[in-house]
Amino acid sequence: MRKIVLGLAVSLDGYIEGPNGEYDWCFTDQDYGLNEFFTRIDSIFVGRKTYEMALAGDGQESWLPKMREYIFSTTLTEADISPKKTLISGDIEARVKAIKNQKGKDIWLFGGAELTNTLMNLGLVDEIWLSIHPIILGAGKPLFSSLKERRWLTLTDSKVYETGLVSLKYDCKWDTAETT
Repeated sequence: MRKIVLGLAVSLDGYIEGPNGEYDWCFTDQDYGLNEFFTRIDSIFVGRKTYEMALAGDGQESWLPKMREYIFSTTLTEADISPKKTLISGDIEARVKAIKNQKGKDIWLFGGAELTNTLMNLGLVDEIWLSIHPIILGAGKPLFSSLKERRWLTLTDSKVYETGLVSLKYDCKWDTAETT
């Protein structure tokens, strides 16, 4: 079965965007493991707001390799999205489980916060890869804002970069209350 990997940048105080939606604080001076990560995925999950931000010309997609894109929205229609992308609405849990059971590589859960919280609450995220940036934003959009219950994670990898960025990778164990 394919895995869903939540992979994104986060500030030290847990924000994925600044108070004005900015992400100019994210390091872009080197790879930080992205090229290796791109070899294990062939699909990306994004929410409506992230999709619309990319359409607005923020250049979000220019650095991404070619992959299957799934857009999650309750307001967009097939006519609103590019024909090469797949719209997911309705029963998200059933649709995501079906995609996970398809042949292919792992799936990158890229954004946004609402989609992340929904998939976390459904227990559908298999791994979390956080690139923690050495900045305190003080306000903004939190990574996790509406999780319904506590979840224990298992650290599988960590790396500290000379820039101060810390990469942490965790396995999510949804069938147990805590690790031993």
